[in-house]
Amino acid sequence: MTANKVSAARRGRRPGASTTRQAILDAARVRFATDGFATTTIRRVAADAGVDAALVMQFFGSKNELFAAVMSISPAALTHFSAAFEGPDDSLGQRVVRAFLLVWEGSQDSEPLMAMLRAAVVNEEAAAQLREFIQSRLIDGMAARPVISDDAALRAGLASAMLVGLVIGRRIVGVPIVAAADVETVISLVAPAIQSLLV
Repeated sequence: MTANKVSAARRGRRPGASTTRQAILDAARVRFATDGFATTTIRRVAADAGVDAALVMQFFGSKNELFAAVMSISPAALTHFSAAFEGPDDSLGQRVVRAFLLVWEGSQDSEPLMAMLRAAVVNEEAAAQLREFIQSRLIDGMAARPVISDDAALRAGLASAMLVGLVIGRRIVGVPIVAAADVETVISLVAPAIQSLLV
C-alpha cells in the first residue's frame, strides 16, 4: 500500500461511529491523565486513537469539549463515596480515606480524575469540576450524618484538601516514600487525621 493510500485510509470516519468515538475518548483519557490539559493536543489524541485529527474535531468540536466528555465520572465512584459515610462514627475516617484512594488509584475512574487534577492547574473548567466533585462528595456525606456541627462544611473542605494533597504527593509529584507506601499503611496513618475533622 502506498503512502497516499495509507493516508487516505486514516482520513474521515472509521467504520462504527460509536467504537471510533470510544477509541478517541480512551486515548484522550490516557493523554490528559499523563500530559495534563495544556500539553495534550487534538493531533496527539488522534494519533493515539489511530484516526485523523479532523475526525476528533467532528465528534467533539474542541479540546475543551473533548475534555468535558472524558471527565464523566461513573455512578460507581459516587456510590463508593456515599457508602463511606454509612456505618459507625469510630471508623468513619478509615472508610473515607479507603473510598477516596480506591476511586483515585484503583478504579476505572482513576484516569479521568487524574486528568482532571492535572488540568485543574491550567484550566478553570477542570478546576471547577474537580472542586465540585471532591467537595460535594464530602459535604453531602456529612449532611447525611445524624449529628451535624456548625462548621461541617469547613471540616469537609479541609478533609478534601488533605486527601487531594495525598493524591498529588503519591501520583503527580511522586514523593518517593509516599508514592511507594502501600495503601493499607497510608490509610492507617491518614485516617486518624480525617477522623478528627469529620467526627
